[in-house]
Amino acid sequence: MNSSQNHKNVAKPGDLSSKVLTGIVLTVIIIVTVCGNVVVCLAVGFNRRLRTLTNCFIVSLAVTDLMLGLLVQPFAAMYEISNHKWYLSHTFCDIHNSLDVMLCTASILNLFMISLDRYYAVTAPLRYTTLVTPRRVAMVMVIIWVVSIMVSFLPIHLGWNTNGTTDHNPEECSLGVNPIYGLVDALLTFYIPLVIMCTTYYRIFKIAREQAKRINNVPCNKKVNHVSPTVNEHKAILTLAIVMGAFIICWFPYFTVFIYRGIKGDNAVRKDLLSVVTWLGYANSALNPILYGTLNRDFRTAYQQLLRCQRVGPDARKTPLTPRHQMRDQTCEEALSKQEDIPLQLHVRNGKENPLTQDGLERIIARAHGAKQQQCIPMQYPTLYSTGSEVAI
Repeated sequence: MNSSQNHKNVAKPGDLSSKVLTGIVLTVIIIVTVCGNVVVCLAVGFNRRLRTLTNCFIVSLAVTDLMLGLLVQPFAAMYEISNHKWYLSHTFCDIHNSLDVMLCTASILNLFMISLDRYYAVTAPLRYTTLVTPRRVAMVMVIIWVVSIMVSFLPIHLGWNTNGTTDHNPEECSLGVNPIYGLVDALLTFYIPLVIMCTTYYRIFKIAREQAKRINNVPCNKKVNHVSPTVNEHKAILTLAIVMGAFIICWFPYFTVFIYRGIKGDNAVRKDLLSVVTWLGYANSALNPILYGTLNRDFRTAYQQLLRCQRVGPDARKTPLTPRHQMRDQTCEEALSKQEDIPLQLHVRNGKENPLTQDGLERIIARAHGAKQQQCIPMQYPTLYSTGSEVAI
């Protein structure tokens, strides 16, 4: 009898190796989540150019994901490593589940508001400053957190998420779901925002495609720009596919299982599957600093300055010219030099041609130079991150 109990208490080598591997993977996710979102906050804090209304949602997203990485993920990782055994109190379990739902909901709603902000910035650039004001941004952030609290702390602590359908096991800490709570929470915090995000990003992609074609149709660009509109379209498709693909891959499985649990019961889904889809959703908080930071030119520059321990000044946005831009400038300069080489002469009353004075000649050349430069500058359309090939996210 004692030998059989000792045999059960001895951990198998396979179980130990799986725990170690699981612990390493989850630790990496937590470290990337915390460090990545800290870098985003520091970049905005040290770079004045990044302190814009648009980036308020980026910072709100980073703070939310940072709180998730500090307050929720470590306890969730310990719960996974200990074979789904909860060694803390039942009250702390409810607080942990409430924080989990609240922060994940706030993260998704911040992503949703970023898509709406970029949509208005691209489709209505002239009215953007009147539509997006500091007061409205603050109101939206308040609404995000109110909705997040309403679907987390309130129903979980009042038991609305279960309605007595789940018998609580003191050794477990899982979120109970009934059909009403599962449908309402999933529709309100994921499926409806997902449909709107897909629509807005599709509109943004269409505008980016039109912008790329118009820039390539500028006369000055026709001579020197060898990048076809198809290339810019592929870049736009790739960027939007990465953004939406990461969001859907990370959260769609979780909310699908979430609704299934609400309809069929909490025990209808295996714990291993539930753990995989849960941490897949957590991984989105680690990807957000990369997707919404490195795909933005201003954030890339701020990251480089921050990692090099350099102070980010007002000229941080300046980047070296690419060979394509250098070629365009060289062609425009050649056109200017040819026009400057034309002798400018003036007829006088006696019928003789005398050259203009040096001062007058310089003024006319300066005017011609300015006019020619205006001809060589591409037409400006609502830009997506300052270039035709970068797409707002």
